[in-house]
Amino acid sequence: MVVQIKEYSSVEELEGNLETEISNTKSTLGEYLRRLDEIRNLAERARKIREVVMKLAGKTKTSAETLGEISIGNLTIVLDANPVEELTAIELAVRSQQERLLVLQKAREGIRPLDQLADSGEIKYLVVENDGVPERVLFKMS
Repeated sequence: MVVQIKEYSSVEELEGNLETEISNTKSTLGEYLRRLDEIRNLAERARKIREVVMKLAGKTKTSAETLGEISIGNLTIVLDANPVEELTAIELAVRSQQERLLVLQKAREGIRPLDQLADSGEIKYLVVENDGVPERVLFKMS
Protein backbone atom coordinates (compact mmCIF):
# COMPACT_ATOMS: atom_id res chain seq x y z
CA MET A 1 0.00 0.00 0.00
CA VAL A 2 1.21 3.42 -0.95
CA VAL A 3 0.18 6.47 1.06
CA GLN A 4 0.41 9.83 -0.67
CA ILE A 5 -0.58 13.38 0.13
CA LYS A 6 -2.09 15.29 -2.78
CA GLU A 7 -3.10 18.91 -2.85
CA TYR A 8 -6.24 20.05 -4.62
CA SER A 9 -7.26 23.65 -5.18
CA SER A 10 -10.99 22.90 -5.32
CA VAL A 11 -13.58 20.31 -4.42
CA GLU A 12 -14.32 19.96 -8.13
CA GLU A 13 -10.71 18.98 -8.77
CA LEU A 14 -10.89 16.41 -5.98
CA GLU A 15 -14.21 15.08 -7.32
CA GLY A 16 -12.71 14.88 -10.80
CA ASN A 17 -9.83 12.81 -9.48
CA LEU A 18 -12.27 10.50 -7.70
CA GLU A 19 -14.36 10.14 -10.85
CA THR A 20 -11.21 9.15 -12.77
CA GLU A 21 -10.30 6.58 -10.11
CA ILE A 22 -13.86 5.21 -10.14
CA SER A 23 -13.87 5.00 -13.93
CA ASN A 24 -10.50 3.24 -14.01
CA THR A 25 -11.61 0.82 -11.30
CA LYS A 26 -14.85 0.03 -13.16
CA SER A 27 -12.88 -0.59 -16.34
CA THR A 28 -10.43 -2.91 -14.56
CA LEU A 29 -13.30 -4.69 -12.82
CA GLY A 30 -15.08 -5.19 -16.15
CA GLU A 31 -11.94 -6.71 -17.64
CA TYR A 32 -11.57 -9.10 -14.70
CA LEU A 33 -15.24 -10.09 -14.88
CA ARG A 34 -14.88 -10.94 -18.58
CA ARG A 35 -11.83 -13.05 -17.80
CA LEU A 36 -13.67 -14.63 -14.88
CA ASP A 37 -16.50 -15.79 -17.15
CA GLU A 38 -14.04 -17.25 -19.64
CA ILE A 39 -11.96 -19.15 -17.09
CA ARG A 40 -14.90 -20.28 -14.94
CA ASN A 41 -16.15 -22.70 -17.62
CA LEU A 42 -12.66 -24.02 -18.26
CA ALA A 43 -12.01 -24.43 -14.53
CA GLU A 44 -15.25 -26.32 -14.02
CA ARG A 45 -14.39 -28.72 -16.84
CA ALA A 46 -10.89 -29.20 -15.42
CA ARG A 47 -12.30 -29.82 -11.95
CA LYS A 48 -14.72 -32.49 -13.28
CA ILE A 49 -11.98 -34.21 -15.27
CA ARG A 50 -9.71 -34.23 -12.21
CA GLU A 51 -12.46 -35.75 -10.05
CA VAL A 52 -13.15 -38.49 -12.62
CA VAL A 53 -9.45 -39.32 -12.99
CA MET A 54 -8.97 -39.39 -9.21
CA LYS A 55 -11.95 -41.76 -8.86
CA LEU A 56 -10.65 -43.99 -11.62
CA ALA A 57 -7.25 -44.08 -9.96
CA GLY A 58 -8.87 -44.80 -6.61
CA LYS A 59 -7.18 -41.82 -5.00
CA THR A 60 -8.48 -39.11 -2.79
CA LYS A 61 -7.23 -35.55 -2.70
CA THR A 62 -3.87 -35.31 -1.02
CA SER A 63 -1.34 -32.68 -0.22
CA ALA A 64 0.47 -33.78 -3.37
CA GLU A 65 -1.63 -31.17 -5.17
CA THR A 66 0.46 -28.46 -3.51
CA LEU A 67 3.76 -29.85 -4.80
CA GLY A 68 3.58 -27.34 -7.65
CA GLU A 69 3.78 -24.41 -5.23
CA ILE A 70 6.93 -22.74 -3.99
CA SER A 71 6.96 -20.09 -1.29
CA ILE A 72 9.66 -17.44 -1.30
CA GLY A 73 9.13 -15.05 1.58
CA ASN A 74 5.58 -13.70 1.23
CA LEU A 75 5.39 -14.74 -2.42
CA THR A 76 3.86 -18.01 -3.61
CA ILE A 77 4.88 -19.24 -7.03
CA VAL A 78 2.58 -21.76 -8.71
CA LEU A 79 4.28 -23.91 -11.31
CA ASP A 80 2.13 -25.02 -14.23
CA ALA A 81 -1.02 -23.29 -12.93
CA ASN A 82 -4.28 -24.98 -13.82
CA PRO A 83 -7.60 -23.26 -14.62
CA VAL A 84 -8.89 -23.70 -11.06
CA GLU A 85 -5.89 -21.84 -9.64
CA GLU A 86 -6.30 -19.11 -12.24
CA LEU A 87 -10.00 -18.86 -11.37
CA THR A 88 -9.15 -18.42 -7.69
CA ALA A 89 -6.68 -15.64 -8.55
CA ILE A 90 -9.18 -13.80 -10.75
CA GLU A 91 -11.93 -14.11 -8.13
CA LEU A 92 -9.57 -12.54 -5.59
CA ALA A 93 -8.84 -9.66 -7.97
CA VAL A 94 -12.56 -9.15 -8.67
CA ARG A 95 -13.41 -8.99 -4.95
CA SER A 96 -10.58 -6.50 -4.39
CA GLN A 97 -11.71 -4.25 -7.26
CA GLN A 98 -15.34 -4.40 -6.06
CA GLU A 99 -14.26 -3.34 -2.56
CA ARG A 100 -12.13 -0.53 -3.99
CA LEU A 101 -15.05 0.68 -6.10
CA LEU A 102 -17.36 0.80 -3.07
CA VAL A 103 -14.80 2.72 -1.00
CA LEU A 104 -14.24 5.22 -3.82
CA GLN A 105 -17.98 5.75 -4.27
CA LYS A 106 -18.43 6.31 -0.54
CA ALA A 107 -15.53 8.79 -0.56
CA ARG A 108 -17.16 10.65 -3.46
CA GLU A 109 -20.41 10.89 -1.50
CA GLY A 110 -18.48 12.01 1.57
CA ILE A 111 -16.80 14.95 -0.17
CA ARG A 112 -19.91 16.26 -1.92
CA PRO A 113 -20.95 18.42 1.07
CA LEU A 114 -17.57 20.17 0.81
CA ASP A 115 -18.96 22.07 -2.21
CA GLN A 116 -20.54 24.43 0.32
CA LEU A 117 -17.06 25.66 1.25
CA ALA A 118 -16.36 26.96 -2.26
CA ASP A 119 -17.38 30.50 -1.27
CA SER A 120 -15.38 30.45 1.98
CA GLY A 121 -12.26 32.02 0.47
CA GLU A 122 -9.02 30.39 -0.51
CA ILE A 123 -8.99 26.83 0.78
CA LYS A 124 -6.58 24.16 -0.38
CA TYR A 125 -7.42 20.53 0.23
CA LEU A 126 -4.61 18.25 1.33
CA VAL A 127 -5.82 14.71 0.83
CA VAL A 128 -4.15 11.67 2.36
CA GLU A 129 -4.68 8.85 -0.12
CA ASN A 130 -3.97 5.17 0.36
CA ASP A 131 -3.52 3.52 -3.06
CA GLY A 132 -5.50 6.35 -4.65
CA VAL A 133 -8.36 6.17 -2.13
CA PRO A 134 -8.90 9.30 -0.02
CA GLU A 135 -8.71 8.57 3.69
CA ARG A 136 -8.37 12.05 5.16
CA VAL A 137 -8.98 15.60 3.94
CA LEU A 138 -7.10 18.49 5.55
CA PHE A 139 -8.27 22.06 4.95
CA LYS A 140 -5.43 24.46 4.39
CA MET A 141 -6.36 28.13 4.64
CA SER A 142 -4.44 30.44 2.34
